[in-house]
Amino acid sequence: MNILMVLDHEYPADIRVGKEIQTLLRAGHKVDLACLTIEKRITIEQINNHTIYRKKISPILLKTSVGALKFPFYFNFWRAFLKTLIKKNNYDAIHIHDLPLAKVGHELSIKYNLKFVLDTHENWPILLDLSPHTKSLLGRFLSNNKQWLDYETRYTSLADALIVVAEEMKNRMIKNGTVNDNIYVVPNTTDLDIFTKMKNVKPDNNFITLFYSGGINKHRGIEVVIKGLSQMALPNNFRFWIVGSGRNEPSVKKMVSELNLEKYVVFWGWKSQTEVFEFLLKSDIAIIPHLKTEHSDNTSPNKIFHYMLAKKPILASNCNYIQTIINNTKSGLIYENNSPENFIQKLTFMLENTSNWDEMGENGFKAVRNNFNWDNTSKSLINAYKDFDGHNN
Repeated sequence: MNILMVLDHEYPADIRVGKEIQTLLRAGHKVDLACLTIEKRITIEQINNHTIYRKKISPILLKTSVGALKFPFYFNFWRAFLKTLIKKNNYDAIHIHDLPLAKVGHELSIKYNLKFVLDTHENWPILLDLSPHTKSLLGRFLSNNKQWLDYETRYTSLADALIVVAEEMKNRMIKNGTVNDNIYVVPNTTDLDIFTKMKNVKPDNNFITLFYSGGINKHRGIEVVIKGLSQMALPNNFRFWIVGSGRNEPSVKKMVSELNLEKYVVFWGWKSQTEVFEFLLKSDIAIIPHLKTEHSDNTSPNKIFHYMLAKKPILASNCNYIQTIINNTKSGLIYENNSPENFIQKLTFMLENTSNWDEMGENGFKAVRNNFNWDNTSKSLINAYKDFDGHNN
């Protein structure tokens, strides 16, 4: 099939989208990608056998996306952009990444007789509801959670193929009213070769290193970890590496200072993926401290599979999806989210029982090698296109 993918972000920053494109290309499809850019990127570019079409968007127009259900400016930008591409190329399917542009994708699929694929990476209505910019008076007016939930149910039901990242996400949508017999679960798993060029990167035996990578935002739970560490008798050779950044970084740094933890906590900021992996391989224990919400319960963070493939024991909060993976694979320990005390208890146990680390690491590694890898889980994405009538690749 000739597929037009649509991403309302910069590319190639989105790793999942890149992996999906390569999977579909290997399966014999042709894929173009339409995306926006607020940077000075090339408008038409060939990367890894696919064509990228970029449309410049102003920062002001991009901000109107939060109010897209009330005002048409953002949708109109995409309608004009995508119509031009569809008229120019002979597409068979339009593949929308994430919920916001589902309406535009469905409209164009009807107008131009295309298959409509909706690929939901996030629990979008809940993610918006958790975002600080929707808490203001203006934010609440522009982004109504009930409207987004209704919007999600409507367009997830209309999709010819609906792709989700977790079984929990599928069940949540069905519970909320989605009616669709063509739902495909494609988790955010990893390629097996990501550490191939880093075989000699090992932990420093002079330190005990706790590792976190990702955003530093309220729902990520970093504050819980810091509070817990402040109540522990930490060994002198202990260190906590935070690789990432976010809205709450200044307040977390202030907390670290006020609790006299500057000796132990190191903020590395955003790093390239290769650098993140190097930090991970040099660490001893990897954590996923996300606060338990309807969003974190139903999404598939790719870091869990990176941690497992790196053979690191994992300490994670009890978000449904994460808890199920770790408990089923015996690759780490779970603590009660938002509880510094329970975090302390589980971390102390891990520090006192270092002999368990290798077993947990090996369990996680085997689970990824045998099951939770992209070669295996992306088969569901291939099947989504195989199952379209008249397509038998």
